[in-house]
Amino acid sequence: MEQAALLAIWEAGASAGGSSAHRALLLHSAARPAAGLDELRSVPVGERDADLYALRSRLFGERMEVRVTCESCSEEMEFGFGTGEVIRAAAPVTGPLEIEADGWSVRFRLPTTGDLAAVEDAADPRAALVARCVLEAVRAGKPAAPDRLPERVRRLVARTAAEADPCADVTLKVECPQCGHQASAELDIVSYLWAELDAWARGILLDIHLLASAYGWSEPEILALSPLRRRYYLELCADA
Repeated sequence: MEQAALLAIWEAGASAGGSSAHRALLLHSAARPAAGLDELRSVPVGERDADLYALRSRLFGERMEVRVTCESCSEEMEFGFGTGEVIRAAAPVTGPLEIEADGWSVRFRLPTTGDLAAVEDAADPRAALVARCVLEAVRAGKPAAPDRLPERVRRLVARTAAEADPCADVTLKVECPQCGHQASAELDIVSYLWAELDAWARGILLDIHLLASAYGWSEPEILALSPLRRRYYLELCADA
């Protein structure tokens, strides 16, 4: 992907008030440049996140580093894994899902990016998300409103959806080297990738500033330079 296009995506996300849903949509548009907004909003979260792991691999490499604080001894742990490990673990799911519990029968679909955006400001986002994804709820043979599901049934719907869409909820199992405590670390690829894009964009803008000041080149001219030539010119600026 061209650097100018990545900078445009970063600028749009940086000026959007920090909305996670908006940034996720922007990042996904980079992963699927030919897709329209309606199509992107309709993609299940796990499929979207698989696209984002693949995008991260193309932009910054396959290896990802994660830092976790041990809950037992407060030791800072750092470990790595490959994006391919997550993508391979994601099994595609098609069609509605069903559960039965406590006299309830519920048909539902997997959450999409559009669903997450719609419930972002809800008082109880998890309950609102479940209600949006329920296609049919029946209690004792009678139809019921999705927002009337009891808490236990909502939790079962959420758990079943997570199991059916593994890439939407990536949890890493790690062992603390200091005390041996087994810990779980949830990885939010949207936040992780956005933080990397933000750091990259700020570095590129600094390079542009330095080279424009030294040589009078425009931003498109600087971005057209290969990374090797750009680094060489920056070294010359530092030596001047």
